[in-house]
Amino acid sequence: MNKAFWNNRSVLLTGHTGFKGSWMSLWLQSLGAKLTGYALAPQTNPSMFDAVDAAKGMDHRIADIRDRQAMLDAVQAAQPEVVIHMAAQPLVRLSYDEPVETFDTNVMGTVNLLDACRQCPSVRSVVVVTTDKCYENREWIWGYREDEAMGGHDPYSASKGCAELVTSAYRRSFFQRGDGMHPARLATARAGNVIGGGDWALDRLIPDMVQAFSRGDEVVIRSPHAIRPWQHVLEPLGAYLLLAEKLHAGTDDFAEAFNIGPNQSDAQPVSWIVDRMTASWSDSASWRLDDQVQPHEATSLHLDISKAMARLNWKPTLDLAQAIDWLVAWYRAFYEGSTDMRELTLSQISQFMNGIESK
Repeated sequence: MNKAFWNNRSVLLTGHTGFKGSWMSLWLQSLGAKLTGYALAPQTNPSMFDAVDAAKGMDHRIADIRDRQAMLDAVQAAQPEVVIHMAAQPLVRLSYDEPVETFDTNVMGTVNLLDACRQCPSVRSVVVVTTDKCYENREWIWGYREDEAMGGHDPYSASKGCAELVTSAYRRSFFQRGDGMHPARLATARAGNVIGGGDWALDRLIPDMVQAFSRGDEVVIRSPHAIRPWQHVLEPLGAYLLLAEKLHAGTDDFAEAFNIGPNQSDAQPVSWIVDRMTASWSDSASWRLDDQVQPHEATSLHLDISKAMARLNWKPTLDLAQAIDWLVAWYRAFYEGSTDMRELTLSQISQFMNGIESK
């Protein structure tokens, strides 16, 4: 990543108040970007956004991506060169309770964002963030590649597959080389399961564990044998920034979909994560299995990241054990209340960037 590229660069980030968005907001601020954020108010209490005072160094806008006119007005006001679209309804289990809202946010929200970009001449690169769950999951033991079929058993996964199709249609219709086409280039990034400090979403493994540990309670685990491509939050964020840089050059070479995930050795079952987390937190931390019937979730999910490694010259920096150590350090500092969480987060970002440069 070229750090100088981002200095004074105008960037629009949707979803900036979320877990991943808050980390991205601080990273872009640390690089000197002229950052505009567009999102709903933080959805959890506590929230990463408030804990790190992410609004401090940006144009912080509270609005809904489902509001087409508000989205267009924000893009026109910001006149961004780079757009990173991270706003979403990100939870599988919530999508069973709120399927209409999930499709409206993840599909039509993406349409609204891309159509606003199409009408803004300043835009040069657009990265749409989806998920590894956009694939039609056949429970294969090998990793999915970017040309596999889109699908999704649950509303969340299906909505992200739809977002991929929407992005592909906009790219081919409006953002490729040709007469009358927009000069911006458009790509998608499909990230694996992201972990790190500051996630308090409901019904997600790490937040459930951290909140139980902080209360001294036993953790209840739903699917100990489910395998996921776990990665620290900074891994995909760094890839998004790198991809945005590549797109800015204006060629079609990187205007495609890219899987962003860990090395194959870090695709571990939930039980591995739980055991490592309990050992890292304290001797008194413990867990038990939830024996109630649960909604369907994929048992096995792997990503093939060879395309990103070869084409973007990107590779994972932290292994899974390091990622857990970093997130435990973040949460323990938060619950002990003795640390400036903004400075700690910026410190982890700096350490991560130094790790990239040393590899």
